[in-house]
Amino acid sequence: MCGIVGFTGKQQAAPILLDGLSKLEYRGYDSAGIAVRDGESQTEVVKTKGRLKGLLEKTNEGKSIFGTCGIGHTRWATHGEPSEANAHPHMSDDGNVVGVHNGIIENYKELKEKLLRKGYTFYSETDTEVAIKLVDYYYNKYEGTPVDAINHTLVRIRGSYALAVMFKDYPEEIYVARKDSPMILGVADGESYIASDVPAILKYTRNVYYIGNLEMARVRKGEITFYNLDGDEIENELKVIDWDTEAAEKGGYEHFMMKEIHEQPKVVAETLNSVLKDGEIDLSSVGLTEEIIKDISEIQIVACGSAYHVGMVAQYVIEDLARIPVRVELASEFRYRKPILHKNALVVVISQSGETADTLAALREAKDQGIRTLAIVNVVGSSIAREADNVFYTLAGPEIAVATTKGYSTQLMATYVLALQFAKVREEIFEGEYKDYIAELQSIPEKIAKIIEDKERIQWFASKYANAKDMFFIGRGIDYATGLEGSLKIKEISYVHSEAYAAGELKHGTISLIEDDILVVGILTQPDLYEKTVSNLVECKSRGAYLMGLTTYGNYSIEDQAEFTTYIPKVDPHFSSALAVIPLQLLGYYLSVAKGLDVDKPRNLAKSVTVE
Repeated sequence: MCGIVGFTGKQQAAPILLDGLSKLEYRGYDSAGIAVRDGESQTEVVKTKGRLKGLLEKTNEGKSIFGTCGIGHTRWATHGEPSEANAHPHMSDDGNVVGVHNGIIENYKELKEKLLRKGYTFYSETDTEVAIKLVDYYYNKYEGTPVDAINHTLVRIRGSYALAVMFKDYPEEIYVARKDSPMILGVADGESYIASDVPAILKYTRNVYYIGNLEMARVRKGEITFYNLDGDEIENELKVIDWDTEAAEKGGYEHFMMKEIHEQPKVVAETLNSVLKDGEIDLSSVGLTEEIIKDISEIQIVACGSAYHVGMVAQYVIEDLARIPVRVELASEFRYRKPILHKNALVVVISQSGETADTLAALREAKDQGIRTLAIVNVVGSSIAREADNVFYTLAGPEIAVATTKGYSTQLMATYVLALQFAKVREEIFEGEYKDYIAELQSIPEKIAKIIEDKERIQWFASKYANAKDMFFIGRGIDYATGLEGSLKIKEISYVHSEAYAAGELKHGTISLIEDDILVVGILTQPDLYEKTVSNLVECKSRGAYLMGLTTYGNYSIEDQAEFTTYIPKVDPHFSSALAVIPLQLLGYYLSVAKGLDVDKPRNLAKSVTVE
């Protein structure tokens, strides 16, 4: 959720920190601040409530703050309301220690009481101020190094954290520590960078270290030293990010979301091609051998938000093609219900960032039970990628808009690949069918592109219905799962109340909510279920609903009932969600634009939910 940046080098730090924070705005925040140190002088801290624009104005875009070492932060309020006082960075009473923090410190109240007894005072309501002053306390008590002080602090903290701290006695250095909250460190040309996500430093370097869980680091100009919690030096491997800088820029589009919608044909194709070899699926890079696949007795898919909706689609596809039981779980519920897992189960966790707190916790629960885990993630070196037994990397590149589009589509393609390979290895489909299904997957990128080309029709419809107060999405089977994602898109960025229901459930209570002019979107891509869903739409229309149909070319009879219909190219019904979701993404986008809302940074939402 929150964003961290840091820099130490030869250049002025403030402009770099502000630029990095601007690249993290998509993560969601309600206040921002930076702290810059110029040699031996006092640290200058500037903070503001609200958008980064206020911080830019206060600092004259960084030109009025001088120093070559600094840290910055965008805050998402957890402890204490959004305010300038609660914004990061926070300082110790004498200004000796200044720092920023992502995460939640669960025992901050008891730590605060201890510090109050030791004579410390507090100006904010945050758990972060407690952490910074605890570091200061141990630094003074033991008269040791910053590593010693941070080490003593961390063993007394319960919760999650990514910390970046500066000490007055070490004016050109930054010290960092991590537990369960993401952080990366970059080096280039005798300078060093800190960030909570790749886009913040992609402009400056592609050479990064992913600091491990329960590790600390000393960051100097062009040099980074790692430590374990005992304070012993450890080695960490330098990685090279293969995203190009243009991928994190708008590229002429008004919003990142529209840019990322247009990128879907390319990234979906690249994700598929990454595991295709000589016309067949090759999962050697994932680490799933035929022997492993044959031994799996059941699959548990665990995820949050849109990734959970991917799992819902995958459940239908995998069970039908591979004939293996699949259960889909919300990650936030998985570990709390004390799941019973078969020893030969496969737990598949899905996360774009690879840092989703609940999904990471679910992964660890499965591993604690000795169950094989497979991660579908987009970020190399992320926590989930490092801890899972097997990893299927999607090749979506950086996704900046909070509402996922290309992340969802590449995850969906990954699950289609798994479904086909499981079906083939377990001999549930013939060789000819296998080849036909692969050909269908290969056709999807071009078909997505054709849907996007016809986006003006969706734009027209969205502008007509921009004042909608309530929407319902209905469908059966895979279409119901697609509707869940479509409904979420509407909620996320247009703030319209929206729900998705299995069409057959309408009569079991939901239809009582249908009244004049409520928009009901019917998704009808499954031939065997088409007529039944049309009947459900007619029931809604008879009660005053305004109907939108989403179906494949050729099903023109829906136009007799629906006031507006949009079409997708024909594809094997197993894979229809990959196409049907595109008009729903566009509908959410254009509704948001028509209402004049902030498409890329919707209120109250963050891109990566890294705290529980």
